[in-house]
Parts: sequence; structure tokens; C-alpha cells
Amino acid sequence: MVIAFENPDFHGQIRRELESVMNKGMIRLIDLLFIWKDEEGNIESIKATQLDEEERMRFGAVIWGLIGFAIGSGEGARTGTEEGILAAAQENYGITRKEILDIIKAVPEGTAACILIIEHLWAKSLKQALRDAGGVLVAQGMLTPELLVAVGEELAEVVKFAEKSRPGFRAEATT
Repeated sequence: MVIAFENPDFHGQIRRELESVMNKGMIRLIDLLFIWKDEEGNIESIKATQLDEEERMRFGAVIWGLIGFAIGSGEGARTGTEEGILAAAQENYGITRKEILDIIKAVPEGTAACILIIEHLWAKSLKQALRDAGGVLVAQGMLTPELLVAVGEELAEVVKFAEKSRPGFRAEATT
């Protein structure tokens, strides 16, 4: 997830909620990079993870291996895996110093940004049940209130069109 904050107003509420869901075993924090730039351009950042050193090596190797595989062939994956191990060993977590600097430059003064990679622990059993039933993930996303409003507006237009096009048609809610 990448979250932008146009008018950041932080009082520890994000940290408290993140800690709460982690302590409840709902999620595991794979990586977090939080950047805040004040009106004068001064930068503060926070990095966090729940991964131990061995897990950072494994995650870095997998992520960089996939990147290398997408770029080239099996050799690219091997090179990517090696780079991932080195990056994780340096606590790079799959994002380079240059990429961090580019993100920092892109954040306007008086705003903030957060890159958050989490594992949904609550969904592990569900994921396995879906796989056991032959399910394969084809898409994923997050429903936001703004998206739900847009879908609702679009659905209302479809219903209006159907009611105008077909006399006697009436949309009814089902439960």
C-alpha cells in the first residue's frame, strides 16, 4: 500500500492502530517506510519491520528474484536473488537508497507518504482453503469508501436507464 497525506495531522493514532492489529495477530508488518516533509523541506522518516534477519534475507531474495526473473531469464532470477540477499543483509528490504531519495524528492513540502507492506495473518486459513478447492487468485484490491460511492452512483445510473428503457421494470433489493 502507498498512502499519501496532503495535510498530515499525526498524533500517534496510526502507530497505535498498527500496533493493535499486529498484537492481535491480524497482520504482520513486512516493511514500512514513512516519510514526512515539513514546509521548509526538512525530512523525517521512519522504517519498521517485524521480520527477523533470516526472514529479511528470504523476503529480499524472493522479491529481487521475481524482479530479476521478470527482467530476464533464469539467470536474471539468480542474479536478482543474489542482489536480494545482499539488499536484505544491508537492511535494504527491496528498496534502494536511490529509490528512497526519489520518493523523498517527490513528496511535496507539508505532506507525507507511507509505503506499507503487510501480511494478512487472519487470511492464512482462508487462503489455504481456497487453494485446496482449486482456487487461483486472479485479481485483488482494496475497497475504499470513495470506490463504494462511485460504484453506487454507477449502479444508480444503470437502474435509472433500465427503468426508462423497460416500462414496468422496477429494481428491488434482495437479501
